[in-house]
Amino acid sequence: MSDAIVSRILEADYAPPCGSVTALGQGFVAADGPAAGVGDYCSIDAAGTGTILAEVVSVSRTGLRLSPLAPTRAISLGAKVVRMPGGRDFPAGDAFAGRAIDALGRPIDGLGDIGCSSQAAAASATRVEALDRAVGAARFTTGIRAIDGLLPMAQGQRVGIFAASGVGKTSLIEQLLEQAQFDRAVICLVGERGREVAKVWDAVTRGDRGSRVALVAATADESPALRVRAIEQALALAEHWRAEGKDVLLLVDSISRVATALREIGLAAGEPPAARGYTANVFSAVPRLVERCGAVRGGGAVTAILSVLSETDDVDDPIVELMKSVLDGHIVLSRSLAERRHYPAIDIARSVSRLSDELLSEEQAEAAANVFRLHATYEEARPMIESGLYVAGSSSEIDRAIEAHPHLMRFLRQGRRETCSIDETEAELTAVTAGAHHVA
Repeated sequence: MSDAIVSRILEADYAPPCGSVTALGQGFVAADGPAAGVGDYCSIDAAGTGTILAEVVSVSRTGLRLSPLAPTRAISLGAKVVRMPGGRDFPAGDAFAGRAIDALGRPIDGLGDIGCSSQAAAASATRVEALDRAVGAARFTTGIRAIDGLLPMAQGQRVGIFAASGVGKTSLIEQLLEQAQFDRAVICLVGERGREVAKVWDAVTRGDRGSRVALVAATADESPALRVRAIEQALALAEHWRAEGKDVLLLVDSISRVATALREIGLAAGEPPAARGYTANVFSAVPRLVERCGAVRGGGAVTAILSVLSETDDVDDPIVELMKSVLDGHIVLSRSLAERRHYPAIDIARSVSRLSDELLSEEQAEAAANVFRLHATYEEARPMIESGLYVAGSSSEIDRAIEAHPHLMRFLRQGRRETCSIDETEAELTAVTAGAHHVA
């Protein structure tokens, strides 16, 4: 008998350990086995519908708690539960470029199966050691003046777009996808409406970059386990291409809905709610997801842009504060600007790039600082200016701010289809501080 046949016989599992369902609840299934760890996947027999996948979310002496990836209507007490090998691995590879998939790596674009021969298993636990993480020296250009001139980004930077609903986060993300420079891009849509997923995918396929973009989607009607797995799948693709030395753009909309899904899983696992109902697992899992992005010393980079949906326009909920503490910068969108049809509605006073000092030359940094000072001065004096109480000549600083204000607003306003090079941005930024040139 050949060695290959012997190996297959020895590796075969003729009687896999199993357990049975002992309890069913809203969003969870309890079972008395099999032996498994948190994060493992099991299949549960569903009467008349085959099997349902479920993720193990807690383990105790009495058994397991699982978060099912599909509705549990067909599961009954006593149903067989079997551990699935390889559940923590995610498919990745060049075959996923130009494709739209679900959280399980299955195509949803109607273009047929993704060839298994071109897939590679990518473990979700991939970790880069702290001293091997770096921020790329190269600028990450977006083609958006307000970002490139005042809130510059580097390859491998992790940036959040913060705002309440309806102020242009998705539009800004779509413009970044159309204009930014990258080798590969991964779009992860978590908790979105199906209509929005189709809209984004249509925009991707209409452009000339579609062959370099992969989309991963888990819509609002899918289980919390699938919504969390969607970002894990997106990260696996991004990490795979980064390991090949590519510069990858990762766009996630939104990390807040990932946190909501994690909260649902935490509650199903029996964790007590903490800050505003969020369970402790949220505050440990989200930073791990963020830290998987970034640049690798001597390798590629994953530049991550994550939208953060705040509960109110004050952007002060727990997830907002958590994301501000773990990201390399944040872009805050203003509802008042959006209501005036000012796009992009970036509030530069509340936004920050923690890498601007490293990315801007001394002259560029001074020009940006002048713009921030002029903007702050005008905003502080705005009540007096708009009420007519301010008298020209009372303050030379306020006079300069008033003179530069229309030029600054034209600089910050940009059409959705308009792109601006770094050189053009720097020239127009200098013109703002001079207050003597019309900024297109």
